[in-house]
Amino acid sequence: MLSTLCAGLGSGAVVDSAHRRIPNGISLGTAVTGLVLAATGMSGVTFTSALAGFFIGFLLMLPGHLFGATGAGDVKLFAAAGTLLGAGHVVPAFLLTAIAGGVLALGVAWWRGRLGRTMSLTARLFGRPAAMKADIESPGEHNRFPYGPAIAVGCVLAALI
Repeated sequence: MLSTLCAGLGSGAVVDSAHRRIPNGISLGTAVTGLVLAATGMSGVTFTSALAGFFIGFLLMLPGHLFGATGAGDVKLFAAAGTLLGAGHVVPAFLLTAIAGGVLALGVAWWRGRLGRTMSLTARLFGRPAAMKADIESPGEHNRFPYGPAIAVGCVLAALI
């Protein structure tokens, strides 16, 4: 199961980093593989848990997409990972993915020479979230980065715990 998780999410992370999108084929292939492994009893995750992991993962990531924080490919990749992790590991994977995403965001901001500005905008977000949304999402702010690597790190860490 771990090797399949690493292959699927690793592929998604590499393609996302290079092209800023996660192809449906990677997410679909990962999800189908997770369901087949569960159905045949080869993953240690029951078929019911794999399906539940898919839907829980989808529901956890969907709000981020609806608010513009993540792409649809991120939602689908995380849901696909849920088929391999099972329902019991999806929430910890989500939390670890959020932590990995935060660390990645800080690294990207530092690399782009924007760490101070990013921290300032983030601090103001807590006081006036509606007013800050347009500023944060502005293409001129260069805040976007591929989230596939954070998904891969968070899910693999959850599988190892």
